[in-house]
Amino acid sequence: MMKKASDSKPDAHASSRTKVLFVCVGNACRSPIAEAVARYDAADVMQPSSAGLEPLGSVPQLTKDTLARNGYSANGLTSDALTHSIYEDADIVINMTGKPWGDDFAGHTKVEDWIVEDPYGADPGTYQRVFESIKRRVNQLAVGLREKRQHGMSAK
Repeated sequence: MMKKASDSKPDAHASSRTKVLFVCVGNACRSPIAEAVARYDAADVMQPSSAGLEPLGSVPQLTKDTLARNGYSANGLTSDALTHSIYEDADIVINMTGKPWGDDFAGHTKVEDWIVEDPYGADPGTYQRVFESIKRRVNQLAVGLREKRQHGMSAK
């Protein structure tokens, strides 16, 4: 059964969610996988998006197949360039490029580095291993955001 992502249309709930931008090099494998997982597993606390330093321009079939095999939809995933406005709009930026965050973007405090193997051009087993790693990290981030929100609510 395919998991359906939450509508990406803005709603009243959107303002209470953390805008998380997942970034990799080509915005073709790692960051789209993270975005797809976050859309379903963390829709209550994350408003996910993704971008790439040098976008491939499309999401490869192996990325789509890996998501489908694990019950996630690839619908709506695109391969887009990282821009200053996308970066500025995010509350948290997850850097999966494998490179240190450059001087191109100010405010490095909202950037979290995740070391994640790039599966592009690899076999389905590598994609699956990368998917599992990303899913685990996205869900860990979601738990932290839920706890943060819970503490914020109880402090009021």
